[in-house]
Amino acid sequence: MGSLTYDLTLAGLAVGSAAALTGIGLVVTHRATGVLNLAHGAVAMICAYVLRQFVVAWGWPVPAAAAVTLLVVAPGMGLLLDRAVFRPLSTPAPDPARTLVASIGVFVLLVGAAALLWGTGARSDAPVLLPDDPWIQLAAVLLLGCAVGAVTRWTRFGRGLRAVVDNRELAALGGVDADRTAAAGWAFGAFTAGLTGVLLAPLVRLDPYGLPLLVLEVIAVAVIARMRSLPVAAGAALAIGVAQAQMARLHPGGDAESVVQSLGANLFVVALLVAALVLPGVGGAGGSVARAAAPPVRIPWPAWPVAAVLFLLPLGFAGSDPGTAVQVPALAVVLLSLVVVTGRGGQISLGQAAFAGLGGLFTVLLAAGRFPGLPALPVPAALAVAVLCVTPLGLLTGWPAIRRHGLALALATLAVGVGVSRFVFEQPYATAGLPVVARPPGLDGDRAYYAVELAVLAGALAAVAALRRGRTGRALAAMRDHEAGAQAAGVAVPALKLLAFAAGAALAALGGGLLVLGVRAFDPAAFDPVRGLLWFAAVFVLGADNLMAPLLAAALLVGLDAGTEPGVAAVVVGLLAALSGLRRRTARTPAAAGTAPPWLPAPEPPAAGDARTEALRAPEGGADPAAPAAPVRGAAPPGPPPPGDAPPTSRAASARGKAAPPGPAGPGERTAGPAHARPGRLAGGADERGLVARGVRVAYQGFVVLDGVDIAVPPGRVTALVGDNGAGKSTLFHCLCGTLRPDAGRIRLDGADITRRSAHARTRLGVARTFQELAVFPSLTVEENVLVGAEQAGHRPAASAVEPVLRLLGLDGPVRRRRAAGLSTGVLRRVELGRALAGRPHTLLLDEPAAGLDTAETEALARVLRALAADGTAVLVVEHDPDLVARVADGVLVLEGGRIGR
Repeated sequence: MGSLTYDLTLAGLAVGSAAALTGIGLVVTHRATGVLNLAHGAVAMICAYVLRQFVVAWGWPVPAAAAVTLLVVAPGMGLLLDRAVFRPLSTPAPDPARTLVASIGVFVLLVGAAALLWGTGARSDAPVLLPDDPWIQLAAVLLLGCAVGAVTRWTRFGRGLRAVVDNRELAALGGVDADRTAAAGWAFGAFTAGLTGVLLAPLVRLDPYGLPLLVLEVIAVAVIARMRSLPVAAGAALAIGVAQAQMARLHPGGDAESVVQSLGANLFVVALLVAALVLPGVGGAGGSVARAAAPPVRIPWPAWPVAAVLFLLPLGFAGSDPGTAVQVPALAVVLLSLVVVTGRGGQISLGQAAFAGLGGLFTVLLAAGRFPGLPALPVPAALAVAVLCVTPLGLLTGWPAIRRHGLALALATLAVGVGVSRFVFEQPYATAGLPVVARPPGLDGDRAYYAVELAVLAGALAAVAALRRGRTGRALAAMRDHEAGAQAAGVAVPALKLLAFAAGAALAALGGGLLVLGVRAFDPAAFDPVRGLLWFAAVFVLGADNLMAPLLAAALLVGLDAGTEPGVAAVVVGLLAALSGLRRRTARTPAAAGTAPPWLPAPEPPAAGDARTEALRAPEGGADPAAPAAPVRGAAPPGPPPPGDAPPTSRAASARGKAAPPGPAGPGERTAGPAHARPGRLAGGADERGLVARGVRVAYQGFVVLDGVDIAVPPGRVTALVGDNGAGKSTLFHCLCGTLRPDAGRIRLDGADITRRSAHARTRLGVARTFQELAVFPSLTVEENVLVGAEQAGHRPAASAVEPVLRLLGLDGPVRRRRAAGLSTGVLRRVELGRALAGRPHTLLLDEPAAGLDTAETEALARVLRALAADGTAVLVVEHDPDLVARVADGVLVLEGGRIGR
């Protein structure tokens, strides 16, 4: 028993050493460049093939071949990737979304190139680099790790490397050659990838798909190390390797035998699942991957008839046997799922191949009567039930997406795809002895089946088109463009993410079932994780939020592989994705002078008594636009405050005081009435009106940011919150908006406790907000931006709430149909304010609303705020502009050191 334990430990150390090399390389590359190189496994595979080519095909001695492979070829690949692919993405600042897609593109490109050069068959004659002694391999890993750690910690280069990771631009200003540091990181990372490949190749069969995926699974050790600690990465790799080897001793027998064996053979996959789904997310990849795709192109209507004719051609020219053409519509349905999840929803999903495979597998099992608990079903019913069964599984990736973004979400979805492939598709208990799939009567011929596929594809396209045009589609686009802004507009982001992934899983399962029925057999290799990466890259480069992209991608992938050599499609798609970063980034440019509608338009005479409209009218007689605004009916006069109120500049005036009772409402005005009379208001039993915070306390890592803050935002008044940078204004603002939950204290709305209410729930209760940094939805038009706010507030019809806001803010001209991307800051500030007002809020929270505005725009903003207060709205303004504060505020609160000044 002791000898067996020792032998298994040695075997585990051999695998763990190779995994440790991968972890070290990934961590160093990430620390030098900020990129988690998903192509690390593909580089390892290429180096293993190159070494074999030198030794087996050309007869080189192993030492010379290894030296050229590891010291020339591998670092050269790293330098080429840095120079041609990733450096453009880091200038002037890193673009996490594009680097992620570029690394996927490099992975796909190298896999396709290997398939073209060396074929798709597995080879078992890879040269052995180091003696078959795990202790030698372990010593090499430890020596390499110690050397890297010493260089990182105690050398000038290491200090520069850490500086580049922390802030590339600041490091460059400090004299650090960021490009040189990144190039060194890429060269070293490629060297460790090559060393990993040549060490693993003799232990596993060398093929273009298996080895890259095996190394990809080992990313788990880098995730466990939080992409920072070399000792943790190496230790985790060795521990998992030894544990995986020791599991070979377990033989429970019965049904558990196959489960234990699959766990023992795929323990790194289990580690990847746990690390990606349970541990806190790695990477700070903010932003949406869909926004990094090519700008949306409006497809001219003649393109659709042309596409329809092209898709109908196989029916007329292939007789009764269109052959491989039957795969195109089915694959297009699968790829359409990426349009919903990634293109419209902005969520990275690298596991769609798993859902497509499950749809196909479940269809076969249900039709054969082998699905647990269900009898044999007719094929159409089996396909429908398979889709219903797979749809809830989309929550496996949707649930992590609630808390994860960018790189962390990519790893989570990839982990799910790899896990399904390893523990379902490759296991005998799920796929052994599957029968040939019989199509429904009348569809035995490929021609008839192809026609049915086209009908299903047309229906799927129509459904997705309707979704993209409707309220849900606008909410998805808002979430994609600016998640926090979508929440502020009232979008239930967590539920919407789950909906997107569930819908994507359903479409993928439908397409997967059609694929299996088309070829009449379930092939696990058709749904492996590498295939999922290829599909993602293809849809991305052709336009993620584009209904034509899945059609083009399906025809490209099937047509190239069928008409040429296997791997050509991967090379083409991978090259396009890898070089996608070379396209010039689309920068927002201010609107041309004279093209933007004026801030103070008067297209129609204002209604008598409309305080808001009168406040926006331009000064008559050519008066200076910077002059103080005329008093607005219902607003507090600029003179002394009413009796009983503290002076407006008193630090605690608004904290203690109450809004003055509103007088009789003029025509067109609304009176701030009782809480229950306002739409969206909570029925509270306390006497406090408006938004009130009591005893709010927030601390970060022991540092107290807010210390028992009391604040009230009463109706009909403008309350200003001022203070130095770092005083806690933003933290308090986030507590009031619901994006941050305080450690202590309560937030109340008309006496009802809303402390635990989410941001979107507070918006639907009538508490709207704007952001210090613009939070608009660039891919939507101005009108659609405002419409999102009205729709999420539940106004029906929403247009009735949008039109007055557009007129009020001067957005009802031609600009209403322009996309927000490219508009000037002043117009975008109005768009954001219009989105907030479209929900008809009773409480408005504004975070530095005058940032980026000129004098005339600031003056107009002041009139808007006074009009809103005169109309009964409670307004809180966090602002650094003292002139604006003095012009609009009825009360001023000063935040000093986390406390309201007294």
